[in-house]
Amino acid sequence: MSQDQEPVEVEVENETNPETVPLITKVPSLWQNYISLFGVVIAVASILSIVLLFLIELSSSTEHSYLGILTYILLPGMMIVGFVVIVVGMIFEWRRRRTLTPDQIAAYPILDLSGPRRRRIFFTFLGAAFVFVMASAFGSYRAFEYTESVAFCGQLCHVMIPEDTAYKASAHARVRCVECHVGGGADFYVKSKLEGARQLISLMFGSYQRPIPTPVHNLRPAQDICERCHWPEKFFGEQMKIFTHYGYDEKNSMTQARLLIKTGGGSPAAGQGGGIHWHMNVANEVTYIATDEKRQNIAWVRFKDKSGNVVEYYRKDSKLTPEIIEGAPKRRMDCVDCHNRPSHIYLSPNQAVDQSFAAGTLDVSLPFLKLKSVEVLAKPYNNTEEALQSISKEIPEYYRSAHPEVAASKSEAIDNAVTELKRLYTTYFFPEMKTDWQSHVNNIGHLNFQGCFRCHDGNHVSKEGKVIRTECHICHTTLDETVGGKTFRPEEGDFQHPVNLGDKARYQCAQCHTGNRGFQHPVNLGDISKFECSECHKTNLPQ
Repeated sequence: MSQDQEPVEVEVENETNPETVPLITKVPSLWQNYISLFGVVIAVASILSIVLLFLIELSSSTEHSYLGILTYILLPGMMIVGFVVIVVGMIFEWRRRRTLTPDQIAAYPILDLSGPRRRRIFFTFLGAAFVFVMASAFGSYRAFEYTESVAFCGQLCHVMIPEDTAYKASAHARVRCVECHVGGGADFYVKSKLEGARQLISLMFGSYQRPIPTPVHNLRPAQDICERCHWPEKFFGEQMKIFTHYGYDEKNSMTQARLLIKTGGGSPAAGQGGGIHWHMNVANEVTYIATDEKRQNIAWVRFKDKSGNVVEYYRKDSKLTPEIIEGAPKRRMDCVDCHNRPSHIYLSPNQAVDQSFAAGTLDVSLPFLKLKSVEVLAKPYNNTEEALQSISKEIPEYYRSAHPEVAASKSEAIDNAVTELKRLYTTYFFPEMKTDWQSHVNNIGHLNFQGCFRCHDGNHVSKEGKVIRTECHICHTTLDETVGGKTFRPEEGDFQHPVNLGDKARYQCAQCHTGNRGFQHPVNLGDISKFECSECHKTNLPQ
């Protein structure tokens, strides 16, 4: 029945007068039913929310990762749902009316407010609809805020506790997760949410990986993320870096190396084109093939300069053929190939204790504190509670048994050491998720992991005989070193190891320095492993 049909006479009940009164009206439109009216409310609420978020987007100078998704995808989807509900209601109403004669079709709903019952129903519906529309608009904004929060990304799921905890201890603790892991635009949002859905399913069935695997292969390019704050064309010059380490001897002896890091430049117009950021020079293109999931074993490197000249380097033990290289997945080097732990940094026991000594939160006067601290942090534990109990027990017991006079005179310093070691453990070690510095390698530098030496190891050679260089002074100049209270300046700016390594000087740092005991001898020493290093290795320091 259409609105263009002739008017019909229907009887309407008047609550103030029980008698029926005649009312001449048109047959009501099909959308005038409860189902369709509910769809109208959904559509209006969605449209209002879209307008609100669109105005927020126009007035905000900051790019919001999830705002565009809510404004242009999710809320329009809800609006379409509202329209579908309207159509469904109209279909049901049409089917209902097929069995009715025109005089049986009431003007539904009837806006006769003379009766108190109808007034209550009408104003209740109107109030509920207003509240729903306002709540939808406010809820949309709050949902947008929450989905962009660190709590949503890092605290909603217990699996992410290691990442969330380490992130809060990093230099990027004020940068929200979505800024790096999602960014603007719908494409990477969809990728991240599909990955999130997969992780949610694995969480439900307890099949999630321990630890969370890295690197993140669907992370958007560093040019879209890092370079919004770190302007590559302004990478230039040199920066001072002081490396402070404490020994495993009784005095926790401090050694320092002051290096001038050759940051280099991303653009010749802004500064020197050499240095470390030579790799990121906008005119250079470095591509590589990694033979492992963590990108630690690099078998092939191709360098292309601004003139188009190409040099390919092969690792000496590589079995890659041109056919394999052609079909192998390749990655163009960007920021995260070196800065692979920009936020979720898991310090080794050695590094964590060194930082606490330098900050004064561990008392350097406690004998052998570095040795015992690293020892208790590096032990394998089944869970965090077991680790904390072990720290609380072993450190005081050691001083009571080995240094009773220290235990009596420095009890407060020992208690503070226990508190600090517990903090370090809960910040960087997560046995339940099998997450620590060993599961998440850090490619910056080359002390505990290969890092720079993945390529700069002297074993990557081109067909023309060129070798990727290994000299220390390519990346940094050692200004001076302090060892045993003496400060000296090494010749030619190359780092001088405090112990004369002899023919072992060609070894990579990580072959000895493992991060959990400071040193692991690369050669099986057998019975002489209990000897002091100095019995074989003579000092390398100037007299």
